[in-house]
Amino acid sequence: MEKRYEYKREVIKCAKCGSGVTADDKYKKLKDGSTAKYIYYGCTRAKDLSCKSGYIREEELVLQFVRLIDTININELGLRKRLDEEFQRYQKFQTMLGLKKADAGRVDADMKNYAKYILREGNIFEKRELLAYLKDRILLANKIITLAK
Repeated sequence: MEKRYEYKREVIKCAKCGSGVTADDKYKKLKDGSTAKYIYYGCTRAKDLSCKSGYIREEELVLQFVRLIDTININELGLRKRLDEEFQRYQKFQTMLGLKKADAGRVDADMKNYAKYILREGNIFEKRELLAYLKDRILLANKIITLAK
């Protein structure tokens, strides 16, 4: 079985024991002969071998991150500049393809919705970069992520 590190250990920590959280790929043979792949995130138990933190499916983790974005002050995280640069790059790309006229008057984009888009549709590197701004603040306990104060 291969391991996948969608969200690096350093980004999410177990709220119960402080260990990192990592991904495990699980495969299930279906009745039709095909195989379904599921990704679960859980405590590595590096600091406490008896930690009972449990696991959470990747789809649920992404949904929780999307909801968490609404509670975060993007300016405080230093994330606004990065998202603004990426959003401008995206707008330039659309303009070059003739999909959208340049909107020079637009001063403020909806950065939270853009961050949610990255969490849902971005590649592994975009997600990692976004979550790196939350490093050492994301905690997982009882299948629920929270931000440490």
